[in-house]
Amino acid sequence: MIETIYIEKEVQQHPRVLLILERFSQARVIYIERYSEIFNRKAQNFRLQKQQPALILARKHKNYVLPAPAGYSVGGQHHYYFSHMMNCLYDCRYCFLQGMYRSAHFVVFINYEDFNEAIEQVCLQHPGEESWFFSGYDCDSLALEPITGFVEHTLELFSKYDHVYLELRTKSTQIRSLLQREPMSNVVVAFSLSPSHIATNLEAKTPSIEKRLDAMKKLQQKGWKVGLRFDPLIYHENYEQSYQQLFQWVFSILDVKQLHSVSLGGFRMPAPFFNHIVHLYPYEPLFAGNMETHNGMVAYAKEQECAMMTFCSEELLRYIPGRLFFPCISS
Repeated sequence: MIETIYIEKEVQQHPRVLLILERFSQARVIYIERYSEIFNRKAQNFRLQKQQPALILARKHKNYVLPAPAGYSVGGQHHYYFSHMMNCLYDCRYCFLQGMYRSAHFVVFINYEDFNEAIEQVCLQHPGEESWFFSGYDCDSLALEPITGFVEHTLELFSKYDHVYLELRTKSTQIRSLLQREPMSNVVVAFSLSPSHIATNLEAKTPSIEKRLDAMKKLQQKGWKVGLRFDPLIYHENYEQSYQQLFQWVFSILDVKQLHSVSLGGFRMPAPFFNHIVHLYPYEPLFAGNMETHNGMVAYAKEQECAMMTFCSEELLRYIPGRLFFPCISS
């Protein structure tokens, strides 16, 4: 899968780097001073790189933990996110990362201990208060877990707390490490879901919805809390029937009593990112829809978004109690 690995000289002897090199013993290795030499350089072709992305191993030096964006919450008093990785294994056409980054290469920051220290410092700022930390904002939380081992490392930190929560957001079925340990009451494994034909056409390289549901069922059977993220809603002809069928399918398989939360949100993206993606994919029908820009964010026209959110909300509330529901209105 990985043919080229760039390694910052500062971390070339780090134990995690050496383990990754053992795994990809046939990869071409190139040593660099800073990951930005490769990741941030101009005139890169994101679409071409996405066909065979390289892996960049680096050290992060600041901004380990950041305040979560508005609306990015499922309860609690304080909300933060952290990213041990930049970019995603998958290639979802609607993903904002391809508009934010100019490179499709994966960057993995291997100084996990610094992330843990920063998380603990934030926890000390809110003693006894419910705080949430979201993993999977700038990457998929679990997709590269067999290579990075980041989640396994981070769970040890969260096992020390009972009022500090972790959400692992994913489309991945890499759940083996979770199934091999006892479930944690303050960890939620949250899966993003779309109707099957949307996943097939717009979520390249991702596991099928069927496989994601199977992974969720296994996690529930083991005792893990599962979250459902129907986000972003994608407008298409007969969307009502598509989402209705998806919800029926999901709740025929999963145990509602073991759900932590269900969120719902329409397509939205910062305007500069959107414009860059349109340049990358000028003939993508998704971006030719009825879009509007409000406060620097591109989203479906207000009336259209409202209709989709109202319909899907009413359908979901047929299956779940209101206390589990967290809708996000972009405008």
